[in-house]
Amino acid sequence: MRGLKVLPSGRPGRGRLYVNLPDGQAVAWYDRQTNRISVLADQHREAVVAALRPYIAGPFTVGPPPVPSPADLRRLALPPDEDLAPNRPGELLLGELEHGSAGTRIRHRIRQDLTAQQRMGDLLDSLEPEGWRVLHGVPLPGLGRIDHLLVGPAGIFCVRTLPGRRQRAAVGDLLLTVGRTEPRPDPRWIRRAAAAATRALAAPVLPALALVDASRVEVAPTVRDIRVLEPATAAAHLASAPVTLKPPDVEALFTQARDARSWLPPLPHRPRPRSRSFTGRKPRNAS
Repeated sequence: MRGLKVLPSGRPGRGRLYVNLPDGQAVAWYDRQTNRISVLADQHREAVVAALRPYIAGPFTVGPPPVPSPADLRRLALPPDEDLAPNRPGELLLGELEHGSAGTRIRHRIRQDLTAQQRMGDLLDSLEPEGWRVLHGVPLPGLGRIDHLLVGPAGIFCVRTLPGRRQRAAVGDLLLTVGRTEPRPDPRWIRRAAAAATRALAAPVLPALALVDASRVEVAPTVRDIRVLEPATAAAHLASAPVTLKPPDVEALFTQARDARSWLPPLPHRPRPRSRSFTGRKPRNAS
């Protein structure tokens, strides 16, 4: 059958590959981890295998899908244009570099921001085998974008990433300073972003700042509600945090968060996508 489209469920090389009809209806998916093709419509079996063959590595199995979870059903109904999972770290900054007309100094700063987001994004992506799910460039109307949204065993984290430029970084209650540059209101912004994300997902979201390539990071003792992450210690820091979400809750919240419509303010004619309640304990605030 002609016209079948193979679409990734996440960034290239990760997650599932979905096979859709020309009208967008999903008829099958390929799970890279198990090398299994789950076919929803048996009459399309041969066409599905032919469409997926360039992406399959080694022996594979084909059959009906397991009983879908609510998250699977919601993902199957998610239009590709509304799916945030394929976003790459720093994608918006890439567009500014390619099509922007800023001066040399501003472009240099954008490159620094892009490098920091890409490095931190790659590190967070590498946590997926430990049960974490990550989104990049999540839009928050009126506030800009969340650099990274991390959903996993220790809860949900709204992460803003900043380049340390191999200088000392000082994080205070209201301002963040890198080297001798002007202080920035990033602590205030990340709190507002986490509060907005909490409302959008109807689940607690913790604020986090990620400092990349800082020579030293100093955090004021009064900063108790913001997690401060560094590439060298972020994985261990998150792994040691108390578990607050079970795997089904992680998948359900990630599926909700990847739907761009979840982040739009509700209108009378556009109800917010329904969320699935989770059973995990409310995460504790930690410094």
